[in-house]
Amino acid sequence: MTANATTSATWEQDVLKAEGPVLVDFWAEWCGPCRMVSPILDEIQSEHSDKITVLKLNVDENPDLAMKYQITSIPAMKVFNQGQVETTIIGAKPKFALEKDLAAYIA
Repeated sequence: MTANATTSATWEQDVLKAEGPVLVDFWAEWCGPCRMVSPILDEIQSEHSDKITVLKLNVDENPDLAMKYQITSIPAMKVFNQGQVETTIIGAKPKFALEKDLAAYIA
């Protein structure tokens, strides 16, 4: 299962009103490290879909949200829970490191 995309238009429903934690991957087409982390996030989504939702947000197509959440470098991942940012992860990491960062949600 590939992670789904969210946009400014669907943000409130997809992320802020979601039940349970939502990891949002802020990325862009031109970002090499973003492309490296993408399949890892897809694996985490498929292995832990009962615990966490993984969504991707293209910062070039949704600059308003990138600005609102102060995304200054990508990849940046934020875990939202009940509409609030609980965790921020900056940069591409191997799967074990991401799972460690997300342990509170997927353990």
